[in-house]
Amino acid sequence: MKIKASNVNQAAFRTISAKSNIPAKLSKLEELAHNMWWAWNHDARSLFRNIDEKLFDECGGNPVLMLERISYEKMDQLTEDKAVLKKMEDVYAQFRAYMDVKPDSKRASVAYLCMEYGLNQVLKIYSGGLGILAGDYLKEASDSNVDMVAVGFLYRYGYFTQTLSMDGQQIANYEAQNFGSLPIEQQLNEDGTPMVVDVPYMDYFVHAYVWRVNVGRIKLYLLDTDNEMNSGYDRPITHALYGGDWENRLKQEILLGIGGVLTLKKLGIKKDVYHCNEGHAALCNVQRLVDLVEEGMSFTQAMELVRASSLYTVHTPVPAGHDYFEEGLFSKYMHGYAEKLGISWDEFIGMGRMNPEDKGEKFCMSTFACNTSQEVNGVSWLHGEVSKKMFAGIWNGYYPEESHVGYVTNGVHFPTWCANEWRKLYRKHFDESHLSDQSNERIWEAIYNVSDEEIWETRMQLKNKLTDYIRDQFRESWLKNQGDPSRVVSLMEKINPNALLIGFGRRFATYKRAHLLFTDLDRLAKIVNNPNYPVQFLYTGKAHPADGAGQGLIKRIYEISQRPEFLGKIIFLENYDMQLARRLVSGVDIWMNTPTRPLEASGTSGEKALMNGVVNLSVLDGWWLEGYREGAGWALTEKRTYENQAYQDQLDAATIYSLLENEIMPLYYARNKKGYSTGWVQVIKNSIARIAPHYTMKRQLDDYYSKFYNNLRDRSNLLTKNGNQLAKEIAQWKETVAERWDSVQVVERDKPEALIAGQIVAGQKYKIRFVIDEAGLEDAIGLELVTLTTDKDGVDHIYSVEPFKVTGHEGTRYTFELEHHINNAGSFKVAYRMYPKNDKLPHRQDFCYVKWLN
Repeated sequence: MKIKASNVNQAAFRTISAKSNIPAKLSKLEELAHNMWWAWNHDARSLFRNIDEKLFDECGGNPVLMLERISYEKMDQLTEDKAVLKKMEDVYAQFRAYMDVKPDSKRASVAYLCMEYGLNQVLKIYSGGLGILAGDYLKEASDSNVDMVAVGFLYRYGYFTQTLSMDGQQIANYEAQNFGSLPIEQQLNEDGTPMVVDVPYMDYFVHAYVWRVNVGRIKLYLLDTDNEMNSGYDRPITHALYGGDWENRLKQEILLGIGGVLTLKKLGIKKDVYHCNEGHAALCNVQRLVDLVEEGMSFTQAMELVRASSLYTVHTPVPAGHDYFEEGLFSKYMHGYAEKLGISWDEFIGMGRMNPEDKGEKFCMSTFACNTSQEVNGVSWLHGEVSKKMFAGIWNGYYPEESHVGYVTNGVHFPTWCANEWRKLYRKHFDESHLSDQSNERIWEAIYNVSDEEIWETRMQLKNKLTDYIRDQFRESWLKNQGDPSRVVSLMEKINPNALLIGFGRRFATYKRAHLLFTDLDRLAKIVNNPNYPVQFLYTGKAHPADGAGQGLIKRIYEISQRPEFLGKIIFLENYDMQLARRLVSGVDIWMNTPTRPLEASGTSGEKALMNGVVNLSVLDGWWLEGYREGAGWALTEKRTYENQAYQDQLDAATIYSLLENEIMPLYYARNKKGYSTGWVQVIKNSIARIAPHYTMKRQLDDYYSKFYNNLRDRSNLLTKNGNQLAKEIAQWKETVAERWDSVQVVERDKPEALIAGQIVAGQKYKIRFVIDEAGLEDAIGLELVTLTTDKDGVDHIYSVEPFKVTGHEGTRYTFELEHHINNAGSFKVAYRMYPKNDKLPHRQDFCYVKWLN
């Protein structure tokens, strides 16, 4: 018999999951590991780190994965370790005391929907600023003990991990997450089976598992389509953040908006306010409308209730940043909803168009969100003003200055982003109410009582931590990428914690102007090679895989950093994530931000930096326009000198060089006999005392409650009283006005000859009279005289709006009178604006009917 060289059949491997076998004595560790509270509680992280520091670091700071990898024998030993057991009991007692507090019932309850959440680097469901902000928001909602629930996606691959090739080309690596090793839990039905939400797409359903992240006291529910119930066409919906084509993006936004509301419904959760954080979640209001119509309400009645309980926050300052969908694609998935709502398809898709009658206009999620939300806000004062102009076309007849669009300036979660060294300093010197009263400037002013030596020493500790971290974390990748080991060793040696360290970390979009510093390389070389004033720049950030220009910027900066005169002076740190961000915003001396104004909606990295005694050098844009105080950082003017962007870039770069050469470097190196700069420490103290209190996430959350949430809840409660009586009355009133609007006519007008001729005298009063037939609307019409001025760019602005008084009426005819005057001489435009009035409306844009009269 001939013997074969080998005889092996195909192995049929099956994936099994082995859960940690944690002894009963240590069971509290598992509960702690599965609540993200540990991500911002130093004692909880120390507990896990002290169990096995090496393993904890190998697991990327993920306590769930660490507990999985600890052997049963090691676990058994821990059950006899009195120090570990005591630490666990102490931390658990702190955790339970935190968790067992009931939510503040005086504040509105909120459902929050967002495409991404940055809670910790171990949970890759974020890409950048929007996600970090949303994660911080949930943490502060937990700390402030408000009634909030959130919905998002559990991405299989999340956002990419970045590496650089030897020539500086960005390489995007998508690494699958093992859900079983993450600090999340699968949501189960009462019978113990996995909860599944069935989301309608065309004529079929996509089935999503539901996972729960415990964010302290807040529940974040994540949808997951990567399961065997779905086809290969739909499983990738939750594969990657902002991945795929426009069709996949639409499918994602259907899942987030419609699926998000269906998830809350299945969980039996109903909140006072629904907060759509960016336009991705806009379709949440479609499902909410459908639910109310199915309960027996008309579309217009349902819209009153949905609008009154909806807030839309926009995060982009340019129209191109919003999501637009061709009618054909949108109809493919959404065509059935018009019928469900009892309206025509044109009416339905028109809610996503600035010009509803324009059949060629794409459906815009942000426009739809504006049309279905009572309140809209930007994320800084300037961004609010920009958003008023950006959305002005939705509410024709009103000028941006009159818009209801508001703002809440972004903040950062203090316990997450404040380094432990600073936390100890604040605890030692600040009032014990500091954490619960973070916006109190008086408390922060205690920083002036801290000795300069203690401030400087704290900064040096963190600078050394950062440089050690860079050497430890990047040695291997640099050896792999740079080829020459001696070059890497030289680079490591040149990283100097005693140098002035300047950090730049953000998404590499071209408007962020990461290239600005490199406008004049000769001048930059002199700055970084000044033997008396050593300076080092640390750059980091990712470009979207589809953004060739952003990737080109990274490559350009990397190439410059490899030149002999810049080696070790300009360093690019790859794979910007939350862990690296925490090191940078606490370890550099200056945080630099150079966006093209007004394209930075807010920005928060500089806010994180100032909590750690890091000083800002930034364009007066976003939050820094509000935050900058003289003597507490440096600012590049917001004024534009050149229309040509290249010329403006050169000017701004020259300004940065000048600030560095003449102010920043001399001040930093003006050392006294004790080895530190008293002037620099004063800037740090000013920054902390005068700016930091105003840019915490607690202040941001409080602003949302005072400006929006509580007001929305209160009005919504009025509308729903007595079987939605007021909502029905307002809906009927609007329908009546709409039916009769074209019949409302001016029957008499009496205007002075001077006004008709367009020649009036400043300060003189002119009596104007109109008689209007209201077509039976019964005092439902308002009239006002709008006066405009035109600026040097030809843009009209409101000079004054003067309301007419109703002085009498006969039958359906109402008399309106006004004594008009203009205080200043000059050229003006005037027109008469007629509008429907009702004191039950929240603002004019809620029912945007306008007729201009001659």
